Amino acid sequence: MLHKNDLILRAATGQPVSRIPVWLMRQAGRILPEYRAIRNRLSGFVELVRTPELAAEVTIQPVDILDVDAAIIFSDILVIPEAMGLPYQMVEKKGPYFPTTIKTMDQVKQLKVADPETDLHYVLDAIRLAKKELAGRVPLIGFAGAPWTVFAYMIEGSGSKTFSKARGMLYKEPELSHNLLEKITLSTIAYLKSQTQAGADLIQIFDSWAGILPKSHYLTFSLPYIQRICQAIENVPVTVFAKGAQFAMPEIGKTSCATIGLDWQMDIQYTRQLLGPEKTLQGNLDPCVLYASNQDIARCTRKMIDAFGTQRYIANLGHGVYPDTKVDAVKCFIETVKNYEL
Repeated sequence: MLHKNDLILRAATGQPVSRIPVWLMRQAGRILPEYRAIRNRLSGFVELVRTPELAAEVTIQPVDILDVDAAIIFSDILVIPEAMGLPYQMVEKKGPYFPTTIKTMDQVKQLKVADPETDLHYVLDAIRLAKKELAGRVPLIGFAGAPWTVFAYMIEGSGSKTFSKARGMLYKEPELSHNLLEKITLSTIAYLKSQTQAGADLIQIFDSWAGILPKSHYLTFSLPYIQRICQAIENVPVTVFAKGAQFAMPEIGKTSCATIGLDWQMDIQYTRQLLGPEKTLQGNLDPCVLYASNQDIARCTRKMIDAFGTQRYIANLGHGVYPDTKVDAVKCFIETVKNYEL
């Protein structure tokens, strides 16, 4: 499909752009009153994810309200373990919770490799609906969690400051760990391929817990599986966002992804120099900048762009937008990016 606005696709594939494209991680959701109005009608987050018509509607809201250059499908990285046979709950103000966690090889063997068309049809239906409603206005981003990050939740059972159970499993049971990571990877490849077939124009892999691993474990238990996913997704650009993984940036740069996302703690110019001209970079404004005055938001945003440069660059935050961020602050960020003169 031809897009009226294809800036993000051009930037991801190294083509020249007339201005810098911009979107925000977690733009589809909690900062928007229009999202909360829909969310409050439902039993919970999971119901919204599982209702394609509503998931498509909240996917498109940021395009209409914030005028971003891409939509990202409203879903969650934990639909994969659920599709494999390990259901989760989203507890209000606490986050994800797995009533059952993986402790034994027998449990790993009982898990299945997900079939997207049956186990995750609601996400694919939401993509098809969103794609139809967008009518080529902007590209649609699909996504999944990196295998290590998904693994961490399946072992730990919830969010954690240390993920000591998940990290400990890598030391205690490396064979179990690789077996589980293999099933997650196969499920994720099938899922992301189905997303592109349903209409996703780009794919982002979120390795949210990359930074809690020592480098040796990251290069053993995370990055090889990410690379397999990148190699399997051939028809659309792939972005890898590995939060906290500056230590592995040279190795991440050798994967076949088109774009690398930087969190707000990563040094922009050092990373650009490290990776060279062949990768597009995305990021990395500190989400807390959006608590500042509009004048300071604009100043920090321009300083960030000065460091990244204007080509092979997609403006974003260095993490998802925080739920108490004011919409006007987000609009100031977006407008500053759009008004930056090349």
